[in-house]
Amino acid sequence: MKKQRTPIEVFSLSFLDVISCAFGAVVMLILLAKNGEEGDFSQNANLADITQNITALSRAQSQVETLEAKLAAELAKLNQAKATGANNDSKKEALETSIARAERELQQLTDKSSGLEIVLQRSKRAAISEGDADERDDEVGGIPVDSDYVIFIIDTSGSMKSMWGSVVNSMREVLNNHPEVKGFQVMSDNGEFLLPASAGKWRKDTPAQRNAILRAMNSWSGSSNSSPVEGIEKSLRTYGTRTDSLALYVFGDDYSGGSYDVTLASINRLNTDGKGQKLSRIHAIGFRNARGNLGNDSIRFATLMTAVAGQNNGTFISK
Repeated sequence: MKKQRTPIEVFSLSFLDVISCAFGAVVMLILLAKNGEEGDFSQNANLADITQNITALSRAQSQVETLEAKLAAELAKLNQAKATGANNDSKKEALETSIARAERELQQLTDKSSGLEIVLQRSKRAAISEGDADERDDEVGGIPVDSDYVIFIIDTSGSMKSMWGSVVNSMREVLNNHPEVKGFQVMSDNGEFLLPASAGKWRKDTPAQRNAILRAMNSWSGSSNSSPVEGIEKSLRTYGTRTDSLALYVFGDDYSGGSYDVTLASINRLNTDGKGQKLSRIHAIGFRNARGNLGNDSIRFATLMTAVAGQNNGTFISK
């Protein structure tokens, strides 16, 4: 009996396993190949992104550096502006001070110019002259010598003492232009009498009395504040109502007092009686300094006494 062969099964389990494994291997290869390609593509993309990021970062850093430089420049400008502002404040204060000083100097120059013009005009027109005029002659500008009583009010300050010889000679000249008066007196600008024994009285007008007064003046050591106001006011209070023919002669080179208007009003009030008539003529002689210059001191005296003389029937002249 023949032995029968087992029939061969082409599609057995083993064959299927092999086929499956082979197919799986192919699939795996395909998958691996695909993953590899995708991996390479992803890396390239990431590299491009990184490159772009680096570029952007570099650009941002550059912009930051540019902004920092601009900020530093602006801060420098700000500090400079602050310094300039402080400097401008200082310059402003200095300029304001300079302007104020210039305004004061301009006012002083204006006052000096005005006073100088008055003094020069009076100097050209005025002279001590004899006569018995009842009214002041404005055209000639001379000093009337018609008064029966005369009071000399003399500044005894140091500046006047430096030209005392001229002061004494001027007083002698005025006395000589008054040939005869009923009485006279000599006081300092502070109201102190040259000879206290005759205070409040009249000294008789005799050659001996005149010489005695001139000699006493040579050794006069009276004090002075360079303001004739006290002497004028004391003269008017003491002698103003005791005669209707009085003349005051004020010798000086400076006025150290306050407001001209206040001083002038006070003198005018004392020198006016109840009927509005003047009690005394008030004349003034202004002296320049020892070098002959017409300085600010002389201008102040001239400014005041020109107004006083003009409003009190008197005359101001400059030596």
